[in-house]
Amino acid sequence: MSVQSDTASVSENRVVEGRMVTAKKLAEIVEGDSVMEVDSIEEADQECPACGGSVLTVTYMPSVTELVTGRKCQDCDWSETDRN
Repeated sequence: MSVQSDTASVSENRVVEGRMVTAKKLAEIVEGDSVMEVDSIEEADQECPACGGSVLTVTYMPSVTELVTGRKCQDCDWSETDRN
């Protein structure tokens, strides 16, 4: 995994629910808390099950021992993670 620091390049920002977010901010929205490190934002290969909007994915580390992939709709508040 290519992990980036707290500063993301402008090209990695995306609009989510009408606001520009970095990969770190997207991970924090999905997690509901701060995260340690994040990877870049990617387009998911799925539609939002709640509204049919576009879904983004972000892989992040909420702690030293956990790697999580989160998915978040760009249009509504739906999100989920790959945690069991």
